[in-house]
Amino acid sequence: MRYTPQDGFPYYFELAQEQELSALFASLKTNALLESLSEEKAAYRYASGKWSIKQIVGHITDHERIKMFRAFQLSRKEEVQLWGYDQNSLVNNSRFDELTLPQLLTDYCNVREASQSFIDTLSEDQFIIKGWARQHEVSLEDFLKSIIGHELHHLNIIKERYL
Repeated sequence: MRYTPQDGFPYYFELAQEQELSALFASLKTNALLESLSEEKAAYRYASGKWSIKQIVGHITDHERIKMFRAFQLSRKEEVQLWGYDQNSLVNNSRFDELTLPQLLTDYCNVREASQSFIDTLSEDQFIIKGWARQHEVSLEDFLKSIIGHELHHLNIIKERYL
């Protein structure tokens, strides 16, 4: 890979670029992995100060919510910078560790269903609309793929460091 997680958008896009957009959003890999975990495992942190798996699930869901709203704005040609956000603040001010894993997965699935519904409404002309993600000009389709790339990044971390 040419990019690292510190590169942000290019890294996430690179993780997902080879696949078709609707297949990326329809994949059940995340569900299959997370549904196999116990509550005890979902609360696990591999080191002090690191997020629990529950917090990672909540973060993935928050990320998709935020990025899909920005994708919506871009699809309507609203002049918007596809800016970042403070992920630690969002996780630190959440209740993810208090919720059960099934509650978090239900929320994740509901957000994903809404994302798929939105994507199904887009035209080919909308997918090529360009916007800026930090210093990178990106198409709406690439921006949407980066949402799944971000998820794949966290799934890789879960597999490597938590399981």
